[in-house]
Amino acid sequence: MNQIVATPPSAGATTDPMMRSEVRDGMRIDWDVHIPMDDGIVLRADVFRPDDDSQYPVIMTYGPYAKGLAFQDGYPSAWNKMAADHPDVTAGSTNKYQNWEVVDPEKWVPAGYAVVRVDSRGCGRSPGYVDHFSARETRDFYQCIEWAAVQPWCDGKIGLNGVSYYGINQWQVASLQPPSLVAMCIWEGASDFYRDMSHHGGILSTFWANWYDMQVKTVQYGLGENGPRSRVTGDLVCGPDTLTEQELTQNRCRFGDEIFAHPLDDEYHRVRTAQWDKIKVPFLSAGNWGGQGLHLRGNVEGFVRAASDRKWLEMHGLEHWTEFYTDYGVALQRRFFDHFLKGADNGWDDQPRVQLQVRRIDGFEPRMENEWPLARTEWTRFYLDLENAGLTCEQPASPMAVSFEALGDGVTFMTEPFAEDTEITGPSSLKMLVSSSTADADIFAVLRLFDPDGGEIVFQGAIDPHAPLTQGWLRASHRKLDPHLSEPYRPYHTHDEVQPLEPGQQVDLDVELWPTSIVVPKGHRIGLTVRGSDYETSRPTGARLGHFKNELKGCGPFIHDDPRDRPADVFGGTTTLHGDDRLMPHILLPVIPHR
Repeated sequence: MNQIVATPPSAGATTDPMMRSEVRDGMRIDWDVHIPMDDGIVLRADVFRPDDDSQYPVIMTYGPYAKGLAFQDGYPSAWNKMAADHPDVTAGSTNKYQNWEVVDPEKWVPAGYAVVRVDSRGCGRSPGYVDHFSARETRDFYQCIEWAAVQPWCDGKIGLNGVSYYGINQWQVASLQPPSLVAMCIWEGASDFYRDMSHHGGILSTFWANWYDMQVKTVQYGLGENGPRSRVTGDLVCGPDTLTEQELTQNRCRFGDEIFAHPLDDEYHRVRTAQWDKIKVPFLSAGNWGGQGLHLRGNVEGFVRAASDRKWLEMHGLEHWTEFYTDYGVALQRRFFDHFLKGADNGWDDQPRVQLQVRRIDGFEPRMENEWPLARTEWTRFYLDLENAGLTCEQPASPMAVSFEALGDGVTFMTEPFAEDTEITGPSSLKMLVSSSTADADIFAVLRLFDPDGGEIVFQGAIDPHAPLTQGWLRASHRKLDPHLSEPYRPYHTHDEVQPLEPGQQVDLDVELWPTSIVVPKGHRIGLTVRGSDYETSRPTGARLGHFKNELKGCGPFIHDDPRDRPADVFGGTTTLHGDDRLMPHILLPVIPHR
């Protein structure tokens, strides 16, 4: 790839009528700073920094959620719950400058950082064409990094730190190796646009089409007077221009339809995916055990596969955004950036490479490790007893089969009660022999926990309060494996061709289940459900969040219900699981022995 040269600061930027600077709450704030791109588009950023003439390292984000939209206004249900449950989030700040999934400048500027928030092309107060995670967006991000590095208030060192979108695009821009990028913290940020984000096991996720409607079109540049105003400045969050609906439509991609038009892992997905051999900058990758369907896999894959030799993995629980803002999360981020951006001798060099919040049914237990997967893992096969619906370490002796209606509840296999507390932490895989009455089948594999009375125990996921232990997905026609990247505990599918089934044809399937952690209490059981549609909790509560369309029933917004991708005549047949002398279906679980 050709080297990208940052555009120098515009000589006329100081006379830009949108730009202004003021001191508020102990910070110098430069509003709507002008960042010209190489194609003439001008992006807008807010800069929060100490009110003096010194130079500071930068914490930067670039994304679509509108820098002028307060967290409290854009995402009130998420903010109110977090503020009520975690008072440390709001303590020590006026919270006037809180935005969705980016740092609170009132907690970073006093510590000697400049905070730069850039509205991505076409969103918030930055004009242009919206095209998420595209090569153009990544190029913009690169140029913003290099622009910031030469500003008079910057010491030339840039760090990236943010959640979700603001983490995903860190993997992408780091693949371009911007010279001034010194360190990054990817907090719950996916890395593979196909496998992590748009097609789980080859099955289309409708999340992105719905997300686009709810979280991007509502803050697109050009809404102007039809959009919100900043509670801090009174400015129009979506820019001074008010465009027609036709003009707004012309200024954005058809994101959901474009994803649907690319059912295989082709160039469309690859340009939106990390290039692991190019990522050499130090990083902290923080994932969420409950992040099934979006970020969890990418944080782990990034830690394992990126070329950097200075990389750390942290795994936690609770809601998708919460730990980023708690004292726990801020302290971890600060120690990391203080070391790499300021050269602080704070012990980070001795930080173990893996920091886990091991999940229990009543909370979490912190523990340090040195690698992932854990070297002492006892990889344990649990066989599916197809006749008795059991899950056992003893391989059944005789051939057997069980069938289920693909659009029904599937079949569940249960262990015996565990004789002692048993920890399961790591990735897992399911190997099966499957046939379908039609030309294809979708497999949804759900690992679950049950109490001694048979009631399912669910967990607060990244989004959904009814999350199972973990999930995995695979479309049978996408069963082709990459032999070089596959591991026994993490199969890796190529997704580069469709291999249809003949009705009744038996095929081997290797299903990747995303990483999990749980200490199974004595007397409890593990269950594995195999079905042909999305998991739904047996105990729905009607839970919703204001920025998602659907009720939260176990999978959050990460569901697979587009009839164009899953026509009933193909995916509504009868699926049969088989076991024979060659292959008895089994799940490989990562059992962690006591130290």
